[in-house]
Amino acid sequence: MLARTLAALVDGCRRRAPVIALAALVATAVLGWWAASHLSIDTDTERIISPDLPWRQREAAFDALFPQTIDVLAIVVDAESSGRAEDAAAALAARLADEKQLFKTVRRPEGGDFFVRNGLLFLPLDELQKLVDQVIAAQPIIGTIAADPTLRGIFDALGLALEGVARGETSLDSLEPVFSALAASIEAAAAGSVQPVPWEELFTGREPRPMELRRFVLVQPVLDYSKLQPGEAATTAVRKAAHELGLTPENGVEVRLTGSVALSDEEFATVAEGAGSATILSITLVIFILFLGLRSWRIIAAVVATLVVGLVATAAFATVAVGSLNLISVAFAVLFVGIAVDFGIQFSVRFRDERFHKGDLASALEGAAAGIGGPLLLAGAAAAVGFFSFVPTNYAGVSELGIIAGTSMGIALFLNLTLLPALLSLVKPPGEADTVGLRFLAPLDKFLLRRRRGITFIAFCLGALGIALAPQLRFDFDPLNLKDPRTESVSTLLDLMQDPSTTPYTLNALAPTPEAAVALGARLEELPEVSQVLTIGSFVPKQQDEKLAIIADAAALLGPTLSPPRTAPPPSDEETLASLGKFAAALNAVAGTDEGAAAQLAAAVDRAASEGAAILPILRESVVAGLRKRLEQLALSLTASEPVTLASLPEELKRDWITQDGRARVEIFPSGDPRDPATLKRFVEAVKAVAPEATGTPITIQESGRTVTEAFLQAGAIAIAAIATLLFLVLRRARDVGLVLAPLALAALLTVATCVAFDLPINYANIIALPLLLGIGVSFDVYFVMAWRRGHNFPLQSPTARAVLFSALTTVAAFGSLAASSHPGTSEMGKLLTIALGWTLLSTLLVLPALLGPAQR
Repeated sequence: MLARTLAALVDGCRRRAPVIALAALVATAVLGWWAASHLSIDTDTERIISPDLPWRQREAAFDALFPQTIDVLAIVVDAESSGRAEDAAAALAARLADEKQLFKTVRRPEGGDFFVRNGLLFLPLDELQKLVDQVIAAQPIIGTIAADPTLRGIFDALGLALEGVARGETSLDSLEPVFSALAASIEAAAAGSVQPVPWEELFTGREPRPMELRRFVLVQPVLDYSKLQPGEAATTAVRKAAHELGLTPENGVEVRLTGSVALSDEEFATVAEGAGSATILSITLVIFILFLGLRSWRIIAAVVATLVVGLVATAAFATVAVGSLNLISVAFAVLFVGIAVDFGIQFSVRFRDERFHKGDLASALEGAAAGIGGPLLLAGAAAAVGFFSFVPTNYAGVSELGIIAGTSMGIALFLNLTLLPALLSLVKPPGEADTVGLRFLAPLDKFLLRRRRGITFIAFCLGALGIALAPQLRFDFDPLNLKDPRTESVSTLLDLMQDPSTTPYTLNALAPTPEAAVALGARLEELPEVSQVLTIGSFVPKQQDEKLAIIADAAALLGPTLSPPRTAPPPSDEETLASLGKFAAALNAVAGTDEGAAAQLAAAVDRAASEGAAILPILRESVVAGLRKRLEQLALSLTASEPVTLASLPEELKRDWITQDGRARVEIFPSGDPRDPATLKRFVEAVKAVAPEATGTPITIQESGRTVTEAFLQAGAIAIAAIATLLFLVLRRARDVGLVLAPLALAALLTVATCVAFDLPINYANIIALPLLLGIGVSFDVYFVMAWRRGHNFPLQSPTARAVLFSALTTVAAFGSLAASSHPGTSEMGKLLTIALGWTLLSTLLVLPALLGPAQR
């Protein structure tokens, strides 16, 4: 009854082929326009997991309390001196703050007058005393420069120092740091480049820590999620501003971008990179394999046209069903092409076989519908049931994918039983001169039948091996591992993670009051899994009374020096050159046979003097730039006269740590390598034992992985049960249902075993291969089992085997090329797709015939 109905449907479509083809063309144009103008891609990765989960709710609640911490573009400014880094970050922040249309907020966590004025209070007591002693020792030079902060004043000050050397009051060794830095700067200027003098380090005699050479500017850009790179306009503006301000490596400053916005944008750019050439290669391979399988360009054109119409119709349905695709549901195209092309190949191969036996095109179409229509309907229904099983999960991305992909199976079936026959009747492919089956596989057919027990035993052993290895399958849900480490955002983040104090893998907890936050922080710091804890109390220095006394003494001695009543007027070029020449003569007289920094500076000064006034502009930029600012900051740092308290902290700083209702934030840093899953797990468990409501990236990574894993396990169980029920209702025999599912289970277990053997973890990207494995695996097995039920022996010689073989090869060619992608996530998706399809094909062609045995009518 079903065969006759399908044959009549196909025959009716053949008779009305021009009308159907025209209707398909018009519908494709209209639906394509509709989808192109209304279907969007939401690149916000936060939306691919249900917001109703408890950990997502805690995450959202924390973000609502501290909105300045989300969607951040982190600008990392590195320079050769702390002063240069400070100036660069301040200039860049000021420039970006004027771009109101691009940036919602611009802030500098460690910048501003507060940290300049009170910075000395955060030093250890002994380090502060040492620094103050050094500055006092340099008072004569600092005083001269402060009164004349120009090239003339600098050379005059160093000239006075040389007089002290001549009188034996000091030594050349004590001046070596100044001479060395000044020589490097003058040599760079003579070579046409800028290398600022690190005045802050020279004044204080203190070697800067690595982190003091780095500054951060945190901005929240206006994001456009309708674009593939939502923050592109903002990142372009940052790079343009940095270039215009001269913040380039040539000038001793490096500006890099990272943070959630830059990471997402560069990931999408990396995925798109090379996509054009990869697509062309993939299409070329697909068409070549289709030709090998179908042997007719006319049939290929009909199959491809049907595929395109179905893809457009599915996109239009997605527009109505979900409105906006997320980063997971956008994979519906992969699933549709992978399975829909199988339907087209199955029908076309059966059509060719019928054409060989019957000759007449109309009879061949009816025979193909009667022969393959039922298996196609069952395979499509089983695949659809499998996809719809993902709908009730908490993994919102896959839930939407299930809706679209499940419906697309119905679209593909309808088109392959209506439009494809109509197109075949229009293109009128030539008749077949030979049988369509794979006759060269006849020896293999006989071998599988003769050795079916041994093959079944081997398959059983391989399945048992897969079960044994399954517990070792590694799940890697750290999104950083799916990104290209060569991109700036990722390489910068990895660089920051080398320092435990700048790792983004931190947890946050809330305490009822700032005092309670300090107490909670003290408890957390006792945990071996925690390296440090920051609270608002961390910004209140310790031993302030002793430190303030030291600063007060230094201010009394250095205050008048740093704030002279008047400064000398700017010198002319002639005056500057005269001062330079005088200093050169004095330096050469003192340096003598010295081969150290003094000799190096003497050579640099002689070279500069020989170039005359032409070198002065770049010399001022190298030597004098930032000098006045360093003197002002040194003077400001000596004005701290009162202890820092919670009340006296800047409001902008307090907003980062205290909510409007008075609750206080606690930030917890992990010890060890936070990218190690075991370390991260111990860290999360230890912190949650003390602060159960904690939230942050480590919890997001672990809970996301758990959510995704549970979603696929839940969906897999539902899918297998639903598919088994459907198959039983149609096939009516439990053994036949087992024959359909057994090769699929074996392919899944062998895929798992391969992943374990080659250390290929399951992640957010390649886990999408599992629904494709389910859909294609069920389809392949259904075709063979139903042919066997109809009494067809020697399955590998049949048209069904040809269709299955070339369908699998087409899908591998279409998506296996992803394995060559430079993007780690895309590459691993391609690898797992290839592995899964390979085992599916082998299980279907080698194991299933042995399980089936001789056909019984």
